[in-house]
Amino acid sequence: MALNSVSIALTGSGGAGVMTSGQVLVDAAAKAGWYGLMARSLGPQIRGGESAALLRLSPSPVQAMDDCYDLMLAVDWGNIERFASEIPLTSKSIIITDPEQGDVPAIMLAKNPIVVPIPLKEIAASVPQGRVNMVALGIVAALAGVPEEFCIEVLAAALKKKGPEALETSIAAMRAGAAHADKVQGVPKLDAAVKTDKERWSITGNEATGLGVLRGGVRYVAAYPITPATEVLEYMAPQLPKLGGCLVQAEDELASINMVIGGSFGGVPAMTSTSGPGLALMTEAIGLAVASETPLVVVNVQRGGPSTGIPTKSEQSDLNIAVYGLHGDAPHIVTAPTSIADCLFTAQWTVYLAEAMQAPAILLSDQAMGQARAIIDRPADVAFIGQRLKPEMTDGAIDEGYLRYKVTADGVSPMAIPGMKGGEYTADGLEHSPRGTPSTQAQHHQEQLDKRERKITGFDYGSHWAEIEGDGEIAVVTWGSVTEQVREGIDRVAEAGGPKVKLISLRLIAPALPEKMAAELAGVSKVLVVEQCHGKQFTKYLKASYTLPPVVQTLNRPGPLAIRPYEVVAALNALAATSA
Repeated sequence: MALNSVSIALTGSGGAGVMTSGQVLVDAAAKAGWYGLMARSLGPQIRGGESAALLRLSPSPVQAMDDCYDLMLAVDWGNIERFASEIPLTSKSIIITDPEQGDVPAIMLAKNPIVVPIPLKEIAASVPQGRVNMVALGIVAALAGVPEEFCIEVLAAALKKKGPEALETSIAAMRAGAAHADKVQGVPKLDAAVKTDKERWSITGNEATGLGVLRGGVRYVAAYPITPATEVLEYMAPQLPKLGGCLVQAEDELASINMVIGGSFGGVPAMTSTSGPGLALMTEAIGLAVASETPLVVVNVQRGGPSTGIPTKSEQSDLNIAVYGLHGDAPHIVTAPTSIADCLFTAQWTVYLAEAMQAPAILLSDQAMGQARAIIDRPADVAFIGQRLKPEMTDGAIDEGYLRYKVTADGVSPMAIPGMKGGEYTADGLEHSPRGTPSTQAQHHQEQLDKRERKITGFDYGSHWAEIEGDGEIAVVTWGSVTEQVREGIDRVAEAGGPKVKLISLRLIAPALPEKMAAELAGVSKVLVVEQCHGKQFTKYLKASYTLPPVVQTLNRPGPLAIRPYEVVAALNALAATSA
């Protein structure tokens, strides 16, 4: 069904406080009984630059942005041209602007939005030590219908360390702003919020990923901070010691991945977090983990590329390096969460897969979900805990004749932990015999290649390999953060009486599972692939790995412009009119 929602953009120069106002608003909406989503658009500058808090509030669960914004409040117009295209407006959109900040830039007037001048700075000055972002919060909360009491409750928690004076000043500025909200007409009103006893979380994709790997059993993290993955580490750093683990900030990505290999070799489930440039540096060491059969998880929060690219913007363009980037025949696991909420499950599941198969796993998140904050229902607890196979011991020692890389039916062989008597073996990047002794024999190379491949391709991934919904002759195959936009687009098509559409969003990218995909595509004659990538990497991977129906079309675009639900609707209607 069409979502009843209101979309809001708060913009200003870095340091103007729009992110704080946005987060208070979405958390207050949650307390009132609504759901919400807040994405961030930032410039790459260390200080200053442009920034925007992009929000969508709704009485129904929401994890994707709408087609356009109903309301935009600009604290100032600093560098707006750098991200104006990320804030689509219409003739019904409303812009609130402070006349003291100058005229509305022409680029924001292209669709003839309604402009309402409100003297934000002047209102803030009327309150001792008042801040413009709190005035903005008051106006927007009043227009969206978010009760003041919940804004105050969230502010009280956020400003607890700053003392009562800071809270009183913020409340006064917020109320001063709310008093001017009646100057604005036409902002969509949400259905009344319904309070519920069901627990809800305010969480980002990066926080959910961190929680997921902790639940999966990770207790050792080594990583080097990099945008937009740093928040994974910031979340985990204080949590790990509570669980008996630790986080080490390494000097670079090369050090971090090798520290993780060492920690995992020592028997502790381990992971690192990075983005595209860091993943590129790690690929040789990940190959070492493949050869030595050392489990680990690499969380890669994608950003615009190549090279340094666009560090603060989202893109799904690390697919190729994640799947194909290791030298030699190096079977490994690649997963991808389908939403902010799913980051928790997929991260936990990924740790389980890595430990069970004694293999490296790369989890592909991205900036769009990693740094976005959503109000979600509390996810269900799942039982996936990383457990690696260890050798049996008799009288405190491993049975004689232990073979670390023994050729087994499922490809998984017991992994001794340093200190286990009788479990000594060589683990390095050289090809080896079942004992672990380096070997150049063709037989050893063949059987170890087969073994490493067999354990990945023969594993039972169950139903978790993809999120599958609906049925029809048309299927949308997608992955990652665009899944929610696709889901909303499919719902709109159904509501309008359009063609029936099946959704297949891959959670397991590699290895490919041709039999499972074939079963889901039975009866499907047309496929629409949706991806946030210039080079159609996902489309090409699907064609290389699966047998697809005769008609395959792609809706793709590089970052940072998000694919919107209306574009999915248009692509599906066009595909429906195409002859099979």
